[in-house]
Parts: sequence; structure tokens; C-alpha cells
Amino acid sequence: MDRKSPTVRRRRLGAELRNRRERAGYSLEYVAEQLECSQSKISRIETGHTSVNVRDVRDLLTIYGAAEAEIQELIELAREARQKAWWHPFSQVLSSAYVGLEAEAVRVRTYEQQLVPGLLQTEAYARATMGILPGRSDEEISSRVRVRMQRQSLLDQEDSFHLWVVLDEAAVSRPVGGDEVMCDQLRQLVVAGNRPNVTLQLLPFEIGSHAGMDGTFAILDFREPGDRSVVFAENATGGLFIDKRDELERYKNLFEHIHTAALGPEQSAERIQQLVEEPLWRSRQRGFAST
Repeated sequence: MDRKSPTVRRRRLGAELRNRRERAGYSLEYVAEQLECSQSKISRIETGHTSVNVRDVRDLLTIYGAAEAEIQELIELAREARQKAWWHPFSQVLSSAYVGLEAEAVRVRTYEQQLVPGLLQTEAYARATMGILPGRSDEEISSRVRVRMQRQSLLDQEDSFHLWVVLDEAAVSRPVGGDEVMCDQLRQLVVAGNRPNVTLQLLPFEIGSHAGMDGTFAILDFREPGDRSVVFAENATGGLFIDKRDELERYKNLFEHIHTAALGPEQSAERIQQLVEEPLWRSRQRGFAST
């Protein structure tokens, strides 16, 4: 996998342009007037929500008084931000920029409440989760599964990518896709936990209430100092990206509390292996049958 992400470069370029505008002391209104465009266009460029052409980059940097060498450097970044990534053919089935950010992350810390995270899913489990929502065609489901499977090549980047998952026990206690599919998925989790760049912890039912009960989230960290970490809180319409410093710190502290409350990696692997041999859903079925 080519780990250069146009999404990350668009975000980096936007941050550079915002910083230069602020250092120059110009408002969004003033810059928009100079470029004869809307303030929302400048704002979307600076937040990385839209790509920017070479001419606009040159015009913006000229307004900010940048030197020619700096202009050329950021023009090259703008060209990289407009390139098509491996997931471009699947853009119609992707509901957020998450895949683009994940592609260049060096670490992902995630807490999952109901589902095994995509990077650790088997193909059969992924297909079962994709078919949950009504209205999806077989073709759309297949495309989504292909994207999810290709994303997993990140785990082969042992020297440049680390995945740290805290998995609520609820996510391994419901037979998604049926008995066989779920047991295969549990076995896959045990195997994945042995990877040198994967840390897998289970948050057991017996701890009761805990800090992560408000919902699932992922924290993505990047190699370049200028690429600020970002939190992704998933929802039914795609998800929310959070990168304000104070909010980032709250999520980092939240993850610290959650992983501290969870079982350690070895204990987690043992618990998951026990669930392979004696799944909770089977014992509950027997309990219902006897009543």
C-alpha cells in the first residue's frame, strides 16, 4: 500500500495556509475579497475539507508575502493533495475521510463498544456487518468489504504503524453473522493480538460502569509534527472529526482511563480464547431453553 494520503496532505496544506494568514494578520473576509471568492471557500481550504488548485495556492501565498521557495514547496504539497489514492474507486461507498487519515497514521488508539474494529475483521464478519443496514445492494456491500480488507495491509507495516484496541466485551459476545462466523472472528482476534504492532485489550463486563460508556472513538496520530492528532467519533452518517487541542486532550485522557480499566493483553487473549471454546451466546441459549 502507498501510504501517502491526499487527505493528510490536504489537511497539512490547509493548516499551513491558515497559519500564514494568521501570522500576516489578515481576516477571512479580507482574503476572500482579494481572491474574489466566498469566505466559506477559504475556510474549507484551511480546514482541509476541499482541495485547492495551484493558482489559488500561489495567490494566497502572494497575499501573505511568502518567498518564492516557500510558494513552490506548498504548490508541490497542493499537487500531492490532488492525487488519487487507492481508495478513490470506492469513494461512492465511503462516508467520511477516515480511510484517508488512517492511511498515513503511525498509531491508532481505538475503543470499540459493539463491533470488532475494521482493521481486525475477517471478511465474513465484515460482510455480515455491512448487510445490517437496509437498502445496501450486493455490489455496494462487496465494495465496502474490499475497502475494509485492503485497509488491513496497514498491519503489515510493523515498523511504521501501531494499532491499540480496547474492545468492550459486548463486541465479542454477540454472534454477528452466526456462530461459525463469530467464532472465526474471535480466533482472528487472538492471532492479531500476537502481532508486534497490535495491542488488544478486553474491557470485561464485571468492571461495571466505566469512562467509555458515552461511545466509540479512535485517536489517530501522525509522524509529521505539523499533522495534529485527530479524534474520530463514528456515527450513522459517517462520523465527527475533532482536532481542537483541549478536546484532543480529553479524549487522550479518556483512552488512558479505559485501557487502564481493561484486562492486559495476555489476559485479554485468554478471555477471548475462552469465548471461542464457550461463547456467551451459547450458554445463554441453554439458559433460556431450560426456563
